[in-house]
Amino acid sequence: MRIGNVRGRPWLITGEAEGIDIHEASGHRFGPDLPALYERWEEFTDWASAAAGERAGFTPADLGAPSPNPRQVFAIGLNYYGHVQEAGLEVPTEPSVFTKYVSSFAGAEAQVALPPGTVDWEVEIAVVIGRTARHVAAGDAWSHVAGLTVGQDLSERGLQLAGAPPQYSLGKSFPGFGPTGPYLVTPDEFADPADLELGCVLNGEPVQKARSTEMVFSVDVLIEKLSRVTTLLPGDVMFTGTPAGVGAVRTPPRFLAPGDELVSYVEGIGSIRQTFLAADAERSGS
Repeated sequence: MRIGNVRGRPWLITGEAEGIDIHEASGHRFGPDLPALYERWEEFTDWASAAAGERAGFTPADLGAPSPNPRQVFAIGLNYYGHVQEAGLEVPTEPSVFTKYVSSFAGAEAQVALPPGTVDWEVEIAVVIGRTARHVAAGDAWSHVAGLTVGQDLSERGLQLAGAPPQYSLGKSFPGFGPTGPYLVTPDEFADPADLELGCVLNGEPVQKARSTEMVFSVDVLIEKLSRVTTLLPGDVMFTGTPAGVGAVRTPPRFLAPGDELVSYVEGIGSIRQTFLAADAERSGS
């Protein structure tokens, strides 16, 4: 099934730009917000298999982040072989883990103000946790996943790489730098949730394209490794890394500019779209 965050409320998506308000259709049993839904995910999925209710429409601008207020956000660096190669680095033997602060989250369509510096793109598959996970083996990991969504790990490279150690989390957490959407899609919707095409297109030009089988650490292995250390909670979000094609390693380097449009997609989920404006335009309200 597909779940959308429509104007801050969880909807069961039933068709193109239409769905059912879960809180209303369940007689106020589930919801009214997304965090409450993930806390009762197993109970909700049992109900949703036979759910019925009044259908209504929405627009892409109505779609917020599928998990807008996670208690924990994990992000994985250097997790595609092609990206490791283009960066000129060695393949990691353990996941490189950082975070994106929740205030950077945005929905499927958003305007993003570009801070001073060099802002790069990184399309990713984002995982939302549906069941508490602690010491979970890789073979059981997918049963703890609520679903997958499209993520874009926007990164201001100057701040990200400043200092020793570098400021990965800060450089990736400006407002709007963590858009996800358009929907959460449950693993059973895919022929193989571990083998999906992902990519992004800048002003109509493809700049990234890969398959998730090219990950160094697959989703199930990441859940196993993270849950050995910390407890993964319902609604937590994990950005699983980006493939080759980022702007910083191009010759010459290429970065986002005001007026650019970036479309990121994942096979079987859909796409999200960001447009960019100068930071002074954001402050002036234009």
